[in-house]
Amino acid sequence: MSDPLVSVVIPVYNEQESLPLLFDRLMPVMENLGRPYEVVFINDGSRDRSLALLLDCKDRFPGRVVVIDFNGNFGQHMAIMAGFAEARGEMILTMDADLQNPPEEIPRIVAAMEEGHDVVGTVRSGRQDPFFRKFASRIVNRVSNRITGLKLNDYGCMMRGYSRRIITFINQCKETTTFIPALAQKFAMNPVEIPIAHSEREQGESKYGLYRLIRLNFDLMTGFSLIPLQAVTMLGMIVSALSFFFSVFLLLRRLIVGPEVEGVFTLMALNFLFMGITLFSVGLVGEYIGRIYQEVRERPRFVIREVWGRDE
Repeated sequence: MSDPLVSVVIPVYNEQESLPLLFDRLMPVMENLGRPYEVVFINDGSRDRSLALLLDCKDRFPGRVVVIDFNGNFGQHMAIMAGFAEARGEMILTMDADLQNPPEEIPRIVAAMEEGHDVVGTVRSGRQDPFFRKFASRIVNRVSNRITGLKLNDYGCMMRGYSRRIITFINQCKETTTFIPALAQKFAMNPVEIPIAHSEREQGESKYGLYRLIRLNFDLMTGFSLIPLQAVTMLGMIVSALSFFFSVFLLLRRLIVGPEVEGVFTLMALNFLFMGITLFSVGLVGEYIGRIYQEVRERPRFVIREVWGRDE
């Protein structure tokens, strides 16, 4: 088989319900693409029949499907990083296995890359998600852009295209927690965003609950900007100045009006406010320190049990 021009990297975690339909829709699209291709699946510690289904797909499409099997669950972005290290194409696309982003959109991404764009981002149009999730996503996108200085309109869509040059830079990054779309945007010279279709998940359930979404956004904000730390520093300076002026006010009031206890509840409310600010600030600093701790340990970002589909 000739070397692939297009590589599609797909992380898989407990997707046995979605995989058969994914194969039936993805592989015809790739066959009709008219370019040499490969599909790299990463089994991210699935506990269902996902691995068996992936190996069956490899046997049905010899030389076109590669299966990487992790010995545990290391997360979506680390699975994609393993796929990047294994992919051989000049154009590397990522997508999820849940079919919320239709494989039929792949030719449009490839066409945009052939026009000279080194990063092709996507924006979900007609998004089939609950109102709360769409509203929260819109807020997160705006806040993330302000904090990171990037210009991404949809951080949550993983169906994207990257040139080999961008993947080479990403593979040189050794951080244990990252956010791939933002990382690629940092290296891009000619990025573009295109709208793509979005479908409601038909099989299985979402692997991103509220906690994992919060963790992902912490990785994004603390991994690409120092603005949160600087904002906490500025907030501390403002609160200290206000506290000083408030203390002077209370001292003058005591000298002029005399001692009184009517303001005790106001003081308690202010105390709770300052305690909340302090705890938030300590937590934010702890988030940065935790990232440093993870990096200095230099533990493997993922552990591969076996790779199927490579002759060598």
